Amino acid sequence: PAATAVADLGHFLTTKSWFTDKSDPFGRAPSAITYDNETGKQVVQDSRVWIAGLGDEGGSGAWLALGMKEFGQPNPLEVAQYDDFIDNVLWGNLQFQDGPNKYGVRKAVFFYDPPLVPGFVYDPNRNWTSWTSWNKQATNDVGRGYNYPHVVSAYWAMYRVARNNPGVARHPWSWYLDQAYATTEFLTSQTERGRDRVGYWRLGLMDGDVFVNLLDDLRREGWKEKADLIQARMQLRADRWKTEAYPFGSEMAWDSTGQEEVYAWCKRFGYEDKAQVSLNSILAYMPTIPHWGYNGNARRYWDFIYGGKLSRIERQIHHYGSGLNAIPLLTEYREHPDDLYLLRVGYGGTMGALSNIHEDGFASVAFHSFPNTLKWDGYGGGDYGPNFFGHAQNTATYLVETKDFGWQAFGGDVSRTGSWIKVEPKDSFRKRVYIAPAGAYLTLDAGMFESVAYDVKTKAIRATLATKGSGPTNARLRIETTAKGMAAYAPFGPRKLVNTSFTVGLEGALTLDAGAYTVPLSDSGYTQIELMPQK
Repeated sequence: PAATAVADLGHFLTTKSWFTDKSDPFGRAPSAITYDNETGKQVVQDSRVWIAGLGDEGGSGAWLALGMKEFGQPNPLEVAQYDDFIDNVLWGNLQFQDGPNKYGVRKAVFFYDPPLVPGFVYDPNRNWTSWTSWNKQATNDVGRGYNYPHVVSAYWAMYRVARNNPGVARHPWSWYLDQAYATTEFLTSQTERGRDRVGYWRLGLMDGDVFVNLLDDLRREGWKEKADLIQARMQLRADRWKTEAYPFGSEMAWDSTGQEEVYAWCKRFGYEDKAQVSLNSILAYMPTIPHWGYNGNARRYWDFIYGGKLSRIERQIHHYGSGLNAIPLLTEYREHPDDLYLLRVGYGGTMGALSNIHEDGFASVAFHSFPNTLKWDGYGGGDYGPNFFGHAQNTATYLVETKDFGWQAFGGDVSRTGSWIKVEPKDSFRKRVYIAPAGAYLTLDAGMFESVAYDVKTKAIRATLATKGSGPTNARLRIETTAKGMAAYAPFGPRKLVNTSFTVGLEGALTLDAGAYTVPLSDSGYTQIELMPQK
């Protein structure tokens, strides 16, 4: 069901939400745009101009969610549409492609400025007199740092698609990676007078974990100079947070968004005390409760005002705080697999992000919790983008042995044969499996897991990869031991499964490419890899 829900999301965003009016004077075509599920129409006008203008969180969510969907579930037809959006709308319209603000991200592409669009009729039933109805000059402002991770995520997702699925994307993978780098460099740059070009970037940003991903991939690809620059800029931020008692500030007076990225960089640079402060903050406002809505639901109140159709202050259920704040919780759990509470809360937030997706693929901003309402908001796309970013970063299957319930799987089905405990992933991507007793995190950049088994006697891990089908010829496997004191794992060798028996010794040894093992996949059978703990 999880994989189906995500596939439906991609289909909805590339059909009902897909804006194609090339006569649009704001240059929004083609794009995944905010959708009103109550009227069954795309939101092409809203006096909060960012919602109809592909900007901020309220307007970028549809195309951000689509990019992250293609990252985890690439569909060639949808990827081609996303490339159309990047080439015709994102690069050169929402983002400047020349001039002094090259790589700067505009606040929106839709604006209220009648003299500049004489043939366009603004909806007379909307109030265009408030501060939310920016004119063209205001939308050209590149100073809101929160807009940048969404754009970097779009490029980074397509870098991963192109890198791991040859022939699917329009540009070489290096183009997308460089676009992600250059956008990040602009975000963190200063003018000749030593002033920040962009505001807020020294705070923790929503979906800011993409910068961690970017730095890791720059290193893996050997782009040392660019990686060093990004690392130095991020170190500046972490050094500032180190000096603050509560470093997760925001553009709001109180928020539950900065913790995600503050945790990530403080962990990266060894500021464990500040990472722990951020983690404790999350645990204070994100509970585990036997209820679909409140389990893993981070406290958020005011974003219906900025991104919802029913605009009011209200406790939001599974707004983007759920998916984003789950990232630090599950990262911390993989370091401490004995702390089941972290897994329970983090997985609740990760799965909560899927509850927004309706049967037809429409994904609401959030659920209204007031007892006299209790319904999903009518707007879709919008703020949902960062929520799905969190899901895409986190979705995985976890195999754990619990004191009260024995062997359990979060996101999969468990069975036992002798000393072997097998889990069949059922999560939305089937690309990540964590074996808690081994502290081993297996991830696939390409390909999917059919099953993963753990031998409680020998500590061996047996990963079975699905047939390639219409996907890439090779899987790309990463093996990481995340828990301290646990043995590292290395592949013993690939074997091809045909008619339930194995042909041992596929031709050629596994090779490493940018830190991932290249594993040839079969058309006719599964491929199995034995992983052994290293002494």
